[in-house]
Amino acid sequence: AYCYHGQTLLASDKCGEAIRSLQESEKSFAKAEALCKEYGETKGPGTTAKPSGHLFFRKLGSLIKNTLEKCQRENGFIYFQKVPAEAPQLELKANYGLVEPVPFEFPALNAHWTPETVAAFDLTKRPKDDTAKQKPDEEVKPLKEPDIKPQKDSGCQIS
Repeated sequence: AYCYHGQTLLASDKCGEAIRSLQESEKSFAKAEALCKEYGETKGPGTTAKPSGHLFFRKLGSLIKNTLEKCQRENGFIYFQKVPAEAPQLELKANYGLVEPVPFEFPALNAHWTPETVAAFDLTKRPKDDTAKQKPDEEVKPLKEPDIKPQKDSGCQIS
């Protein structure tokens, strides 16, 4: 989030804040990378996932590095803005591109579903002699497969 916020700040000519945001992004990325490598080396059942090798994670590292270098270069040549000591606050409530969630409400129960109706579905009270008799397995007769020979003239042409 700090990386993309830094790109937005750079686009709005706030290069000093963008540098600080990208520095914070670099710190968070280093922590995440250490955790991902530790996770990848963990022994246990299941598949061995290596999050640090995923494409998004690899691309994010180079994106952070390249954007930070660009910001520092442009700040040295063009903007000459001071880099703040604290990272800029992220706007956590997005006001664009997202749909408001609709709160989920359970539908009202139908009048037919009374406690007596639900109790009638007790499977332990079913008759014991109602079990379905299984049919013995029948022998499967082998089928003769047709003798199919490959044809050279299929009508397809490669041009």
